Amino acid sequence: MYPPDFVTLTPDKPAVILTGGPDGADRVQTYRELAEGSARLSRLLVHSGLRPGDCLAILAENHLRYFELVWAGLNCGLYITPINSHLTAPEVAHLVNDSGAKALVTTQKLAGVAEGIVAETPGVLRRLMLDGSSEHHEDLDVATAGYDSGPREDEIRGSFMLYSSGTTGRPKGIRFPLPDTPASAGDVQLLNGTVRMYGLDADSVYLSPAPLYHAAPLRVSAVLHSIGGTVVVLPKFDAQEALSAIERYRVLAAQWVPTMFVRMLKLAPEIRNRYDLSSMRIALHAAAPCPVDVKRRMIEWWGPIVYEYYSGSENFGSTGISSEEWLAHPGSVGRAQGGGVLHICAEDGTELPAGETGAVYFESPGAGFSYHKDPGRTKAVSHPAHPGWRTLGDVGHVDEDGYLYLSDRRDFTIIAGGVNIYPREIEDVLVMHDEVADVAVFGVPHPELGEQVKAVVQPATMADAGDALAARLLDYCRDRLAPFKWPRSIDFVPELPRLDNGKLYKKALRDVYWATESSSV
Repeated sequence: MYPPDFVTLTPDKPAVILTGGPDGADRVQTYRELAEGSARLSRLLVHSGLRPGDCLAILAENHLRYFELVWAGLNCGLYITPINSHLTAPEVAHLVNDSGAKALVTTQKLAGVAEGIVAETPGVLRRLMLDGSSEHHEDLDVATAGYDSGPREDEIRGSFMLYSSGTTGRPKGIRFPLPDTPASAGDVQLLNGTVRMYGLDADSVYLSPAPLYHAAPLRVSAVLHSIGGTVVVLPKFDAQEALSAIERYRVLAAQWVPTMFVRMLKLAPEIRNRYDLSSMRIALHAAAPCPVDVKRRMIEWWGPIVYEYYSGSENFGSTGISSEEWLAHPGSVGRAQGGGVLHICAEDGTELPAGETGAVYFESPGAGFSYHKDPGRTKAVSHPAHPGWRTLGDVGHVDEDGYLYLSDRRDFTIIAGGVNIYPREIEDVLVMHDEVADVAVFGVPHPELGEQVKAVVQPATMADAGDALAARLLDYCRDRLAPFKWPRSIDFVPELPRLDNGKLYKKALRDVYWATESSSV
């Protein structure tokens, strides 16, 4: 099923709730409004010359009508490319051109960026704005006013063409073949997996505290609309507002990243205990490594409802783990799911036994994925001897029971005097210090060792930054880490470049320290 089906069944039911508008009030879009708005836009896009396989780009913040755009594209066989609303104009122009977008929809809030790329994106046939107009962008409501609001007879299912976060390089477009199914069929893989695994139904309320341009909240929200559920969206993450939204709307399921856990745990106990969270049955988390102490405290607080998975937008494999399993295997991201198999391999491609650390590969019966316009990158993620084995670029090991433990990104492994050091282990220690809000650890040049350990800390209070705090943090590490893992120096910054999906843009930090070097390790 899909939104038009619920116009008959539950026309006035909230499809989307956006919390905290400009006046502080929550706003609602019903299933009737979602279905009719998306149908009108779908007709406009087809009339503008877009055909199945073409691309619709969305440059918008978390907006009440975001899913109107998504369903308009999905209902006429388009690829949907959501664009990070924090990118600069040149970065946005690159994604619009690389995706081949023939239509772009934006908002008043991002009009400056959207107007700034008009000359650089000549392939865009139609430029629209959700909540107004600008010099080169039509008011969407005015442009679609004359179109029918009912379903089209020839609707076929589109798909998402997402871009990687770009934390280790330029974002990569991830493209799958179109499903060749009616629009009403929905995302069969997610429907069969997510809905059945977690028991979601039309009464389910799902909270998305993260930006909708990210893969997981976008796709899971679309699944909720395929079964008639309600999606609650935060304009931006706020720890207390997230707890309040759970209580107000009796949220059953939500998706988080570890930095959100950390910020909720650092709320004063009287605030954390103020809200009734008893409706929550499923707390999913992924996207970034979760420190063991953080996850243990979340399970103690929320109970055994915390589920973790490890996957990527490339969708060629995943692992999953429940709270009960995790307590028996702390630190693990779970076992392979969906008929997949995990392989841990050495640098030369040799498969390693349980307990040994190497590159993590998935062998799975997934769809025919490829990086858009980049066969070289597509080939690079495949095992040299086994093309069906693919890696997301992470390093880890499996135990005797098949549970996977991630060490770090392969690109950020520190090699000091021939010894591999995994920054995540050090970050997991430092982030639990009361005076640390966030932390990044990476290797910096050293004339003898090749690299040495550097920590860049975002202190809880910037006024405390300095030698005394650095000394306290180093003492904290000495009690918890082997000597070769201790940071050799600590720098302080007001804020780390962490993306809204919880991933740390570590490359930008690391590049500053390697800027004077002719090459990096």
